Amino acid sequence: MDELRVGNNDGNMQYIVIKVGDESYGINISYVENISRMVNIRRVPKVAPYLKGVINLRGEVVPVMSLRLKMGLEDDEYTKATRIIILKLEQHGTIGIIVDEVKEVVTLTEEQIEKVSADASLEHGNFVTSVGKCADGLVSLLDLNVVATE
Repeated sequence: MDELRVGNNDGNMQYIVIKVGDESYGINISYVENISRMVNIRRVPKVAPYLKGVINLRGEVVPVMSLRLKMGLEDDEYTKATRIIILKLEQHGTIGIIVDEVKEVVTLTEEQIEKVSADASLEHGNFVTSVGKCADGLVSLLDLNVVATE
C-alpha cells in the first residue's frame, strides 16, 4: 500500500471523493485497500441494521456496512455506480462500506483543509472531522474510526 500513500513532507494528502446521497465526502486514500463493484453480500443474523453482511474478498471474509444507514439516511439503492470501498483500519481491521458513487481522487494541501467545530461535528454525527476546499467545491472529510465504530 505504500504506492497509495502521499509523502507528508510536502503537506499534501490524497482523498477519494465519494457521493452518499447528495453530499460529497472524502476518504483518506491511505486507508483504501480496494474499490469493488457490488457483489453478493451474505446477510448475518442479529446485527445492527447498517451492517449489510459479509463478502468473500480473495478468501478473506470482510464485513460490509451501509454508509447511508450508518449516517441515518434512507436505505441504499444499488445502481451501476454503487461501489464497495474496502478499508484497512488499524483499530477495526478490514471493513467494506457501500457508497453511491466514487467520483475522483483529489490532492489537498494543509491550507485547503479546515477543522470542523465541535457543534458542526455533532450535526454530522461526528463522522466529519474537517472540510476540504477543492475546485469542485467543499468535501466533508470522514473520520473512518468513528464510521467503523458501533
